[in-house]
Amino acid sequence: MNLDEYNRKRNFKNSPEPEGEHSLQTNLHRFVVQRHKARKLHYDLRLEIDGTLKSWAVPKGPSMNPNDKRLAVRTEDHPLDYLTFQGSIPKGNYGAGDMQIWDHGTFSIDRSEIDLSASGQLDKGNLKLIMNGKNLLGKFALVHTGDIKGKESWLLIKKRDDYATNFLYDSEFLIENKQDKDLSGENTIRPQRIIKPMLASVSKNIFNDPEWIFELKWDGYRVLAHISEKGVLLQSRNGIDLNRKFEILASELEQVTHEVILDGEVVVVDSNGVSRFGELQNYPEAEGQLQFYVFDMLYLNGHSMLDLPLVDRKSLIPKVLSGLQISRYCDHIEGMGTALFSKASDVGMEGVMAKNKNSTYTPGARTEQWLKVKSVEDIDALICGYTDPVESSNTFGSLILGIRNKGKLTYIGNCGSGFSEMQRSELWKQFQPFKIDSKPFESSPRLKGRKPNWMSPAIECEVKFSERTKNGLLRNPVFKRIIGSIVGMESIVDMEKSKPVEQTKFKSQSGDFIKVDGFSVPISNLEKIYWPKSGMTKYDLIDYYLAIGDIMVPHLKGRPQSLHRHPNGIEDEGFYQKDFENAPEWMQSIRIYSKSSSRDIEYLVCNTSASLLYLANLGCIEINPWNSSQGSLDAPDYGIIDLDPPEGMSFGTVCKIALEFKNVIDTLRIPGFCKTSGSKGLHIYVPTGGKYTYEEVRNFIKLLCHIVEQRLPDMATLERRIKNRDGKVYLDYLQNRKGHTIASVYSVRPLPTAPVSAPITWDEINDDLSPRTFTIKNLPERIAKVGNLFAPVLTNVLDMEKALNDVESML
Repeated sequence: MNLDEYNRKRNFKNSPEPEGEHSLQTNLHRFVVQRHKARKLHYDLRLEIDGTLKSWAVPKGPSMNPNDKRLAVRTEDHPLDYLTFQGSIPKGNYGAGDMQIWDHGTFSIDRSEIDLSASGQLDKGNLKLIMNGKNLLGKFALVHTGDIKGKESWLLIKKRDDYATNFLYDSEFLIENKQDKDLSGENTIRPQRIIKPMLASVSKNIFNDPEWIFELKWDGYRVLAHISEKGVLLQSRNGIDLNRKFEILASELEQVTHEVILDGEVVVVDSNGVSRFGELQNYPEAEGQLQFYVFDMLYLNGHSMLDLPLVDRKSLIPKVLSGLQISRYCDHIEGMGTALFSKASDVGMEGVMAKNKNSTYTPGARTEQWLKVKSVEDIDALICGYTDPVESSNTFGSLILGIRNKGKLTYIGNCGSGFSEMQRSELWKQFQPFKIDSKPFESSPRLKGRKPNWMSPAIECEVKFSERTKNGLLRNPVFKRIIGSIVGMESIVDMEKSKPVEQTKFKSQSGDFIKVDGFSVPISNLEKIYWPKSGMTKYDLIDYYLAIGDIMVPHLKGRPQSLHRHPNGIEDEGFYQKDFENAPEWMQSIRIYSKSSSRDIEYLVCNTSASLLYLANLGCIEINPWNSSQGSLDAPDYGIIDLDPPEGMSFGTVCKIALEFKNVIDTLRIPGFCKTSGSKGLHIYVPTGGKYTYEEVRNFIKLLCHIVEQRLPDMATLERRIKNRDGKVYLDYLQNRKGHTIASVYSVRPLPTAPVSAPITWDEINDDLSPRTFTIKNLPERIAKVGNLFAPVLTNVLDMEKALNDVESML
């Protein structure tokens, strides 16, 4: 496609849309999503590829929920000037109706699955995107599924990653000041459904009024906490799931016994109780204390509270938060605004919130019933360039800032304070792909002799300032933050001229760390070949564990790890390591006394995805947890039957034995789950829930093995010595001893093709199955389809006494 069709459909004398002229190709990979209220409401997704905006109409709007597969109909290419277009297209014109920008930012191409450029993936009909906007973040797939009535039909799908949410997601709920859709009422608000919070207007003057209440204005992240029988979900202002970022808060809110939606601000406060936004951005490595100040409640135990007066809504919050430490009620004073504002300013707070005490709550509205009165002002500005530093270094002196006013880019001043030296250095690196030769403004700003380095205005930042000059410039501007995230995001890099995207996304600000779960995980030697025959690298291992961390970690939590390290790949002999004393401070461990060594051994414990990646970086291809966990190390959570065939045996024999165990399990009415070993055999798990000792569990598993050995004497044996097994499958029950380990579910094995120990259903045990069917390349896709088949292992519990009574009838 080109811009001919775009131009042919429009009369630019009657439409404010930009004319279709080809622009200089920048390879910046910008995107915009526009809400288009035409004859039918829809959203338009536009991606900058090869000098034009490739465009799709998305009737239901994008979603951050991977379960939503949004239809996207390909439309004509649009000019790059459309990136900033919003307004009203008059009746009688093509696409007549109101259009507003719903999201914008940059994207990159994920080449880990399809090693093609953006245009190459587009031609193939399978775009793998990594979005970096305000509302859209993380991995997406845009897939061509066929043609309908001559138009290309695609699907826009959110991939499962740190940004994905389980919320009921509706793009409409993130529209501010929407007049054509009523968001109030019982039918539209409930926990687990995305809600756009009500927003305050700005007031320059503080006041006293007995009909108003006044709260401290906290400088943090606006968070809506959804609490229900499904669990806790922390939603950002833009609908992003924050559970992983603030895991300790989500865990605390699980103590709340009510079904409720709370509105508040997550902050990090210093020793004086003053919120520090910079520290919050560093959390959990922040200096200060995490707090969630709750100032409103939208829903309680099946009832919407939107139409209740504010003071009535607030009156119920203290009872809901009773006994919590991180979550606190945001108190207020009535009428005395000036006194509170004076005190807030004196201690360094941002200002106060003034709220009409009888105000109702309208999601998505910016209301004058709520006012924010700041001691300093702030603005969202576009970074249009930077000046050279006074002292020579690879950083910058100040940022050149602009805003869009009536479609034109207007200079508003330079900002040279608020940065640490590290921030300057890192931002300078990220700015380089955005550099352009000429100024983005119509006229040259006065820079007082400073040398400019111009940039395409694609990155937004928030800046604080004291006031505006007569010329509209910012007085005393101070940098606060980048809006969105560019540091460490590959969306800033021209991926089509560099290494594939997967090799760069593990680069951190210092080049050898990745930020996961809020922790800085050291990463090294990503290019090292771990599987020589296939060419797969250490990167592939870490990428796999990053992709399935959320599913795998619950099976590892609290369990001591026996490290099986292969730092030079599978062809070099690996080694086992239990004692590990040099882990990062955030990496949890447990000391356990070893009788054989007559000393305490420091075992690592894998409680987070960050921990899992740390182990992978050590060369732990295989993950080997104990069967028991902290708090009950002498009582395993499951018993394991290891079906170990001799070399050369048909895997069909192993399958027959496994299905005989299934018959025994069904007869005894006990839970049982199966997984491939990833090597030669199968593993059968019987959940015991930490109710029995290792000896009790081992004897019970031995009894089950004895029954199957009696039923299949020509195939199965309990004989430990290999030479005496006569070519039969060994029924290994001895794995059920304290300190013994077996490859975890979802663990990679150090074998050719990188096979994985994968859970399977009993119906999948047939002649088509192989113990190495699943690998790091195909298992993530399978998980997306079938979910976590091993989740019941952590919740089901064997009733051993009842099972033993039933066993007597089988012997």
